[in-house]
Amino acid sequence: MKKQSSSHSQSRRDFLKNTSLALAGFYIVPRHVLGRGFIAPSDKLVIAGIGAGGKGESDLWNFYNSGKAEIAVLCDVDDRMAATSRKRYPNAKYYKDYREMLEKEHKNIDAVSVSTPDHMHAVQAMAAMQLGKHVYVQKPIAHDIYEARMMTEAARKYKVVTQMGNQGASGDGVRQLIDWYKAGLVGDVHTVYCYTDRPVWPQGIQWPKTNVPVPKELDWNLWQGTAPHKDFVEGLVPFNWRGWWDYGTGALGDMGCHIIAPAFQVLNLGYPTAAECSVATRYFQPWQRASYPESGPVSSHIILTFNDHNNKEIKMHWMDGGIQPERPDELGANEMMGDGGNGVLFIGTKGKMMCSTYAENPQLLPTARTKEVNVKQTIARVEGSANGHYKAWVEAAIAGYGSEKAKNLSSHFDIAGPLTEVVLMGNLAIRSYDIKKPKEDKPNQFNYPGRYIKLLWDGPNMKITNLEDANQFVKRTYTEGYTLGI
Repeated sequence: MKKQSSSHSQSRRDFLKNTSLALAGFYIVPRHVLGRGFIAPSDKLVIAGIGAGGKGESDLWNFYNSGKAEIAVLCDVDDRMAATSRKRYPNAKYYKDYREMLEKEHKNIDAVSVSTPDHMHAVQAMAAMQLGKHVYVQKPIAHDIYEARMMTEAARKYKVVTQMGNQGASGDGVRQLIDWYKAGLVGDVHTVYCYTDRPVWPQGIQWPKTNVPVPKELDWNLWQGTAPHKDFVEGLVPFNWRGWWDYGTGALGDMGCHIIAPAFQVLNLGYPTAAECSVATRYFQPWQRASYPESGPVSSHIILTFNDHNNKEIKMHWMDGGIQPERPDELGANEMMGDGGNGVLFIGTKGKMMCSTYAENPQLLPTARTKEVNVKQTIARVEGSANGHYKAWVEAAIAGYGSEKAKNLSSHFDIAGPLTEVVLMGNLAIRSYDIKKPKEDKPNQFNYPGRYIKLLWDGPNMKITNLEDANQFVKRTYTEGYTLGI
């Protein structure tokens, strides 16, 4: 065999070397080079899901169905809840403690989805953001106002792409309402009613006295996380935790980010200036009022006061437990207000408009006006219908912080943080309702100052200025082992 020349051998080595590099680089070439419809692995967002069952299960499925996400890691304190996701993503690594998961997997993931009980949202999302991970966090993004403010600031500090899980914010309905409002069809809105039939879980009850064994699949200590540790009780997980202040944020936290969001976006609201409320707790005897401050009320009516950009006052009424506003005269006797149990009603100087949950089915009143008017579309619609909220975040995270896609997200934390603060301000008013102080002249009797006054709120400084005791609900204390790390 003829011996190859040194120059030929070198050329061959260079060819093999370059070919190997080209093959190695095949997986990171831009998608458009590979042809229409092909998604390179580098164009996929690698996601870890904290909370793999319940809402977490559906969140992960929506990310996966975007076609641009890989579910690489799962984390859940309850093996029962995680079972479907573990079967659905068999190659995903599985953990129970999010702290261990982030420590071991942070180099292998791009983003984190947080879908756990409310009391864990902030610490889990903050830990991910501090590692430079983009985050999608279920509503509300925090359990108290301080957490929400810190989350908003952290998203900017760590330059991560964020989105809250209030999918209606990406729907066409809220954009239609904004277009109508900008066109002046209802004049200046001065009053908004937001209402829901929630809670659909027990509230206004005493903490159960009977303890039961912890299911073997559940790590109860990890589930409690930041909250004060208690013995396990039946019926709390996986759903009814919503009614207990240690873990959930009540009807407001569950539905407020869906129902208040349209008003918040249409009217471009900021921090409220005042809050007042009345609540209904369960009566066990006709002559005795039963109050259980560990649990949310059966129903409540909260009034939040805002000032618009012209310093005109706007009143927002939140009603839950089935309480609803008076039907507007412009609504026909057989026409449904909102979706029946939930909705938003805007009252302006020139007219009224309404919508249902997630800002769906927007209507001008009388409803005949809805089809009669034709106004200019001022806001681009989000592509992807029901899945658009998820897909938009995935694409924005791939594009990166500061990209146009990230700036155009419907519920990034610069929007979701202040909205969450508004929701939690309502809860602060509810929890202040039962503040009790001994009467000076009768030490064995009590005053309830929170029930009878309007709470004045200094939003920039996160402080109630006229009832110091109410500020205990602005920021809570975590159980040892948990921190926001700031």
